[in-house]
Amino acid sequence: MPESQPPHRPIRSFVLREGRLTPGQQRAFDTLWPRYGVAMGDRALDLPALFDNRRPTYLEIGFGNGESLAEMAAAAPQNNFLGIEVHRPGVGHLLMEIEQRRLENLRVMRHDAVEVLQRGMPPASLAGLFLFFPDPWPKQRHHKRRILQPTFLRLAARVLRPGGIFHAATDWQHYAEQMLAVCNAAPELFRNQRPAGGYTPRPDYRPRTKFEARGQRLGHGVWDLVFVRQ
Repeated sequence: MPESQPPHRPIRSFVLREGRLTPGQQRAFDTLWPRYGVAMGDRALDLPALFDNRRPTYLEIGFGNGESLAEMAAAAPQNNFLGIEVHRPGVGHLLMEIEQRRLENLRVMRHDAVEVLQRGMPPASLAGLFLFFPDPWPKQRHHKRRILQPTFLRLAARVLRPGGIFHAATDWQHYAEQMLAVCNAAPELFRNQRPAGGYTPRPDYRPRTKFEARGQRLGHGVWDLVFVRQ
């Protein structure tokens, strides 16, 4: 009998670094995760049941320390927000933000975002999908690890309802150019909000991070892309 082939391992867009939790982050995991944390199950999430309402839901992939996501949730209580992040300190920090801001419209997942889009979200269930400052993987040999590829865009189209927003942002120009090319190459899925097919000025709902503000003072650029689900 031929030798069995090892299972195909998907290319990850992230490197899992556990990191050390502060005492506050550990307490947040212990006390707040049972209430605000969402586990990946065998079935797609029931978003109305998860939030106990049928308000529009916006998903952010890779929220970092979560401060921007918490700010968006606080500014839009009429909407639901779900954040995905694999790094424990960032998740712990966001749980602390949820507690401090008393946010009831925000939930948190710690899982591979691609798998969540593949089988954790019902079709056409999201009003918006945010991808802010993903890992740029700047070395040429690592570009295949960048999360925004045609396959990812098809998954985004699957979970967004018609008229839903896909908004990406990066401070790496080469990645911005790739993002724009990938999104503009799928007009059957998404329509660029800029008629000329270019970048979009930062919408007011996306908070400007401290890191972003510091970079702009030094002359670094930031590129936003906003596309609408056809």
